[in-house]
Amino acid sequence: MNTLEEICRQIKPVDAHWLTAARLRHLSLTKPPGSLGHLEEIGVRIAAIAETETPSIQKKRIYVAAADHGVTDEGVSAYPREVTHQMVVNFLRGGAAINVLARHCGIEIEVVDAGVDHDFPDSPGLVSRKIIRGTHNMTEGAAMSLNHALQSISTGIDLAGIAKQDGIRLVGIGEMGIGNTTAASAITASLTGAEIDVVTGRGTGVDDEMLGRKRRAIRTALKVNQPSGRDPIDILRKVGGLEIGVLMGIALGCAAARIGVVADGFISTAAAALAVAACADTRDYLFIAHLSAEPGHRALLEFIGGRPILDLGMRLGEGTGAALAMHLIEASSRILSEMATFQEAGVTNKEV
Repeated sequence: MNTLEEICRQIKPVDAHWLTAARLRHLSLTKPPGSLGHLEEIGVRIAAIAETETPSIQKKRIYVAAADHGVTDEGVSAYPREVTHQMVVNFLRGGAAINVLARHCGIEIEVVDAGVDHDFPDSPGLVSRKIIRGTHNMTEGAAMSLNHALQSISTGIDLAGIAKQDGIRLVGIGEMGIGNTTAASAITASLTGAEIDVVTGRGTGVDDEMLGRKRRAIRTALKVNQPSGRDPIDILRKVGGLEIGVLMGIALGCAAARIGVVADGFISTAAAALAVAACADTRDYLFIAHLSAEPGHRALLEFIGGRPILDLGMRLGEGTGAALAMHLIEASSRILSEMATFQEAGVTNKEV
């Protein structure tokens, strides 16, 4: 199993040669230069990751990592804690929004039990990697031990390695965990220095009273734990979640394996931001699926420097935005690999 230090040494920035080569190929295709807008730059980065002018994405996978959160004891969610395991069962039965969108977009789904307070029977599509049965209440101390935080990251790195062995060329990261917008908001405030009230939204749709409790819980957790804004592992273990650690590890592992990784919404982007904080070159392999309706997402985007592919007002999680964005990312690669050049089509190019 690769350690965090080992995996970070393996992550290299994409080669500028391939960025240039892909952009030149776009200029040779039968269309006005830049006429496909942001889709062209997405394809250019996919080409650079794959180190070819004609990339191909044959297999796509979304990992939906699930875990429970002790901070739910503070009344921060509109849904009870048991909804986490109930939704995992729904995922495994194929009945959730992510299942519908993944089927539509031709994406494999694997559900990772990173720390759900429930015992699941063996089931197709379930990856059982339970570390502990949910985090501790972060208002009373660290959400998890250092060992458990590192174990969650290592689990994600391992899953990225499995994806590479399976021939996956694009990985999406999604999550499920009642209370995890509270953890993501605490992570965001710690990483970016933004005000707690600015980066903490309604999550599952909490009312004003619950939103107040949520903000107070984060304020207490940061005061009690004093996470270091310069240390992503310290932030993860003190105010994070087990599923967030797994997604952080997947992002790092995919970057090391030269696989594009697509962060879904607010919580997944918080995990990706921790990965970027641990190893800055991870951002070259990272795509942000959409602009979440959660207010803290913008602060994370500024921290990472990423541009969302979609803006649909979504805030469901599960990897739903990632599924839609992955469909467009594959389309961007097909433009480069399947579209005719002016010479091949016998079409006169623009005069220069």
